[in-house]
Amino acid sequence: MDLFAGDDAIAQWELALPGLSGVARLPVLVPLAWHLRQRDTGRAEALADEAQALLPALPPTMRGTHAARLQLLRAEVRWLMGELDRAQSLADAARDAFGAIGDMAGCADAHWLCAWIAVDRGDHACRDRELERCAAAAHGAGSTERAAIAEAASARWAVLRDLETARERWGEHFAPDPARPVALDCWIHDFLGMAASQSSDFGAAARHYLRTYEAALATGQVRTAIIAATNIGEKFSNLNDHHAALEWMQRALDMARPKGWPRSTAAALLHTGDTLRRLGRVDAAGELLREALDLLQPYANSRLYAIALQYTGDLCLAQRDYQGALAAFEQLSLRADALDQADFRMVARRGCAHALCFLDRPADALVLAQEAIGLAAGHHNVYNQVAGLRVLALIHGTHALPGPADMREASPALHYLRQALQVAATIEGYIVPGDLYDALAEQYARVGDYCEAYMTARAASAARETTHSQDATRRAIAMQLHRQTEKARAEERHHRALAVSEAERAELQQQTSAILQRLSAIGQEITMHLEAEAIYEVLNRYVHALLPAYAFAIVLQAPHGGSLALAFGSEAGAPLAAFTIAPDDGTAWSLRCVRERHEIAVDDLARHAPAVDGCAHCASALFAPLLLGERVLGAMTVQARQRAAYGERERLIFRTLCAYGAIALDNAQAYRQLQEAQSQLAAQEKLAALGALMAGVAHELNTPIGNSLLIASTLEQKTQDLDNALNGPGLRRSELAAYIDDARKATELVMRGLHSAADLVASFKQVAVDRTTEQRRRFKLHQVTHEIVATMMNRIRSSNHRIGFEVPEGIELDSYPGPFGQVITNFINNALLHAFDGRAGGTMRLTASTGADGKVTVVFEDDGGGIAPEHLSRIFDPFFTTKLGRGGSGLGLSISYNIVTGLLGGQISVTSSSAGTAFTVELPLVAPAPASEPGPAAY
Repeated sequence: MDLFAGDDAIAQWELALPGLSGVARLPVLVPLAWHLRQRDTGRAEALADEAQALLPALPPTMRGTHAARLQLLRAEVRWLMGELDRAQSLADAARDAFGAIGDMAGCADAHWLCAWIAVDRGDHACRDRELERCAAAAHGAGSTERAAIAEAASARWAVLRDLETARERWGEHFAPDPARPVALDCWIHDFLGMAASQSSDFGAAARHYLRTYEAALATGQVRTAIIAATNIGEKFSNLNDHHAALEWMQRALDMARPKGWPRSTAAALLHTGDTLRRLGRVDAAGELLREALDLLQPYANSRLYAIALQYTGDLCLAQRDYQGALAAFEQLSLRADALDQADFRMVARRGCAHALCFLDRPADALVLAQEAIGLAAGHHNVYNQVAGLRVLALIHGTHALPGPADMREASPALHYLRQALQVAATIEGYIVPGDLYDALAEQYARVGDYCEAYMTARAASAARETTHSQDATRRAIAMQLHRQTEKARAEERHHRALAVSEAERAELQQQTSAILQRLSAIGQEITMHLEAEAIYEVLNRYVHALLPAYAFAIVLQAPHGGSLALAFGSEAGAPLAAFTIAPDDGTAWSLRCVRERHEIAVDDLARHAPAVDGCAHCASALFAPLLLGERVLGAMTVQARQRAAYGERERLIFRTLCAYGAIALDNAQAYRQLQEAQSQLAAQEKLAALGALMAGVAHELNTPIGNSLLIASTLEQKTQDLDNALNGPGLRRSELAAYIDDARKATELVMRGLHSAADLVASFKQVAVDRTTEQRRRFKLHQVTHEIVATMMNRIRSSNHRIGFEVPEGIELDSYPGPFGQVITNFINNALLHAFDGRAGGTMRLTASTGADGKVTVVFEDDGGGIAPEHLSRIFDPFFTTKLGRGGSGLGLSISYNIVTGLLGGQISVTSSSAGTAFTVELPLVAPAPASEPGPAAY
C-alpha cells in the first residue's frame, strides 16, 4: 500500500465500494480509509471501524497487515488532533505489528508518522532517527519513492541547522524530473522552498511552496498543504506584499478550522497575526496570537511554538512593551539552542537587542545586535541581516555611542540604515518598507540634510502606499470581521454543546453515584472477611455480576518475590488448573503489570503471543496489580470473549475491586500471621508458667522433705545411742521409754511431712499434665482450684500477700483444667505484679458459683490500687502493659481472654476502681466441641 495516493485512485475506490459486500469489501475499504485519513478524517475512521469488524473473518495470515494499517490510521488521526502520547503509543504498536509480519513498507510508514510526532514534540534528534529508519525500511521494501520522500524531509530539516551544509549534501540529490511522482515532488519542493527562504530568496521560496501546496492537495497531504499555504503567505509578508500574504493566510485558515487540527489552525493564526501587526492592526494581531498560543500548549517544544515566541516578541515591541518583548525573545533564545536552528538564534538576538535599547542597556544591546548581524551574514540570511542593521541603527540613534571605524555617513545611525538599504536591494522582489525610509529621513534631518530628508520621506510615502494598500487594509478588516463572526458562531456552538454535555454529565454523575454507592457496599463485604477463600468467593461473585467475565483469576507473589502462582481462578464457571509464572516469562501479562505496577488493557488478545495467564477463548482482558502503597501482592485479571469489552467504566469498577481485594487479602494474611504468633506466644506462656510452677513446687517440697530428713537423721543417732547402751554397761528402763517416745514423735513428724510432699507431687503432676497437653476431662472445680492455689502459695507468701478461695465441692466441669489453671495463674500473677505495687499485705479472693443457666461464674478479685480508666478497655490487647521492661510482657491477660472466649467457650469481663479489681469469668459446665484445624491460606 502506498504512503500517499492521488485523487484518481480515491475516485476508483469510491466507485468500486458500493458493489461489494462482506469480506469482499476489505481490499477496498482499507486503502480507501487509509488515503482519506487527512482528506476526510471522520469518514476515514468510520470506514476503519467497518473494516475492523470484518477482520475476524479473514485468515490470520491476511488479517495482520490490515489490522496494523488500520491501527496506524488511528495513530495519525490522534496525531492530527494533538493527542501526541496516544498517537505515539498506537504508532509504536502498528510498527511492531508490521515488523512481526515482515511488512517493511508498513514499518516505513510507521517510522514516517513517528518522525512527525517527534517534530511536534520538539525532539528533533528523534525525528532524524525516525526519518533514517523510514528510509532504511523503505529500501528494504523496495519502495524507492518512500525512501526519497524520507530523504527530502531530512534535507528540509537539515536546512534549518546549517544551510550551506544541507545544500552541499542534498542540493544535487534531487535533480528536476518531469516523471517524478507527485507525492515526492511535494517534499522536494518543500526542501527547496526552505533553502530559498533561509537565504532570503523569498520569491523563489514562494514559488517552491506553491508547488508543495498543489502536490500536497493532490495526494491527500492536507496538513502539509496548510503549512505550505502559511509559508507562502509568510514569504509575501516578508516581501511586504501584505495583500497577497493575507490571501494565502485566509486560504490556510479556511482549510484548517473545519478540520479541528490544533497545530494547523494555530499556524495559520500565527502568520495571519504577524501580517496584521505589519499592517499596524496591533489589537487584532494580539487576539490572533493569544488564540494560537492556547492551541499550541501541547506543542510547547515544537518549532511552531518558537515562531509564536518570535511573533509575540515582535508584537510587544510594536506595543512598546519592552520588558515583555525581552522575556519572549529570551525564551526564543533557549528554544533556538534546544532546536539547534540558526534562524531563531538570529531573531532572538536581534529582538533582545531591540528591547534592551529601550531598557537603558545600550552596551548589551549593541553586542547582541552585532551577534545577530554576524550570524545572518554567516548563514547568508539577507533578510535577518537587514533587520539586524536596522536595530543597530536604532541603538545608535537612541544612545550616544561611538560609530564604526569605516563610517562614511554623518552619523552611525545613518551609516547602518544606508547599509540596510543596500543589503535589502539584493533581495529579489523585496519592497522596501516605509518605516525604513522614515528612519532614514529622520536621520538625514538630524544631520541637517533636509533635501535628502524630504526625498526620502516621499519614498517612504510611496512605499507605504504600496505595502499598505487599500486592498490589503480592506482584506485585513474583512478577516477581522470574519474571525469575530466565526468566534460568535463558535461560542454559540460551544454553548449548545455545553448544554448537551451538562445533561450527559448529570446523567453520568447519577450513574456514577449509584455505581460508587454499590462499590462501597461491595468493598465493605469484601474487607469484612479474614479468610482468603471467602475473599476469593466474594470477588468472583461481584466480578461476574459487574463486568463481562468469561474468565477470572488472582495470582499472588511468592514470599521471596519473583514468581507468581495461581491462588484462585475460574473459566466458564469451572476452576482453573494451577499454574506458576516464572520471573523470566516474557509473555505473561500478570507478571508485566506487577513489574510495571500499572493496569494493562488488551483489546485483542489474538494479536499477541499466547500467555499462561491468557484465556485461549477470550478476545480482550484487563490485568491490574494488587497494590498496597509500595507493596505488590500479586495481580488480578478478568477476560471476555468479545473484543474491546472493557471501557473506562469497566476499568474503574475493576480498579476499585482490585483495591478492595488487595486490602482484604493483606488483612487475611496479617490475621493468619497474628494467629500463628498468638499460638507461639501461648505455647511460650505455658512453658513459662510450667517453669514457675516447678520452681514453686520444688520450694514447697523442700520444707517437708528437709524436716523429714532432719528427724530421720536424729532418730538414726538416737537408735545408735540405744544400741551402744544395750551392748555396753546396760540399758535402763527410763532410757528405753524415752527412746520409744522420741521414736513415736519422730515417726509422726516424718509421716506428716512425707504425706504433705506426696500431696504436692500429686497436685503438680496433675497440673503439669493439664497445662502441657490441654487434655479435656471431667474434673472437680474445687480440687483443681485448690491445686492451682497450692502451687502459687510460695510466691504469694514471699510477696507478703494473702489469698483465700470459696469454691463449692459439688461443681463439676467437662472442660480443660490445664488452660483454666493458666487463666487463674495469670490472674494471680497480674495482681502480684500490678495490684499491690509498692505495698504489702494485699488480699486476693477466688470464688465460684453456679447459675440457673447451666454456667459457672468464677470471680477473682483483689483489694489493690485498681486499673486506670484510660487503660481499662485495653488490658486484653496483646502486648499492652504498664510495666514494659519491668516484668510485664502484655501477653498474660490477652492469652487468658483467648483461652476463655475460645477454647473454654465462655466470657470474661473486668471491673475496677480505687478499691480493687475483679475479673469475672462465666464458663459453660460443658466446653464446646473443638473446631477443626483451619487449612493453610492460599498464599
